[in-house]
Amino acid sequence: MALSTVSRVRRQLPISPWLFAAPGLLITGVFILYPFGSTLANALTDRRTLIPGHFVGFANFRELWHDDMFWTGLRNSTLYILGVVPALVVLPLLLALLVQKNIPGITFFRSAFYTPVVASIVVVGLIWVWLLDERGLVNSLLETIGVGRIGFLSDQWLLLLSAMAVTVWKGLGYYMIIYLAALANVPRELHEAASVDGAGAVRRFFTVTVPAVRSTMVLVGALSSVAAFKVFSEVYLMAGPSGGPAGEDTTLVMLVQRTGTGLTGRVGYASALSVVVFVVTVALMLLVLRADRKEDA
Repeated sequence: MALSTVSRVRRQLPISPWLFAAPGLLITGVFILYPFGSTLANALTDRRTLIPGHFVGFANFRELWHDDMFWTGLRNSTLYILGVVPALVVLPLLLALLVQKNIPGITFFRSAFYTPVVASIVVVGLIWVWLLDERGLVNSLLETIGVGRIGFLSDQWLLLLSAMAVTVWKGLGYYMIIYLAALANVPRELHEAASVDGAGAVRRFFTVTVPAVRSTMVLVGALSSVAAFKVFSEVYLMAGPSGGPAGEDTTLVMLVQRTGTGLTGRVGYASALSVVVFVVTVALMLLVLRADRKEDA
């Protein structure tokens, strides 16, 4: 009786799908779930790099509330979203429209626009530092035409704007490919009908193209928002480990790195910062998805 019951359960719950899913589940558990759980646990302790921690409850999160550097990092990360996301939603769409037509040589331009995406962020950052340095190429040209040198990497706000420009420049090609895939599914008949009704290129863009790719624009907005809020490499390479002038250009992820590394790194406090970054990232995703659902309703 028992054997027949086991056989019946095995028939109802085949093991083959689980065997196929096992490698993915193992990778997810080892590289995502375990680090996430470990971060949550460390956030409730006063652990340091070489010193085991003791349970302190929510003391690290209470300290965040009174930490000026935390608010500076949150401000800069928020400004980064406001400066980067609109550009990465609109400019790649215009670029995709530009390279959408099949004309001789267009493949070269598509590849050229996509090249920054596959380039190493370290190489890209060093190139832009060389260009924007006080004695770099850009300042040399500005001095030649009589404008004078500009402290792109020494002024707090100019450094942040310069890092935003690098992020937009590097992400244009990636989101351009996403938009190209969406534009390929827009029926040509819609544009032809709008042209017959007398609509020009600009009007067709707002009445045909934008509504057709709106869901893709929401996707690009969500992806770029998360990436902008978690920005690290661009600002780190251009500002240096200290975070620019007096640390005023530090982002939240940079603050996590500076706080939690080193022989005396505050791993517990850095873990609390990481939890805040995770919560804000999820909140951003939910806000974007909710706004999309409201427009669909």
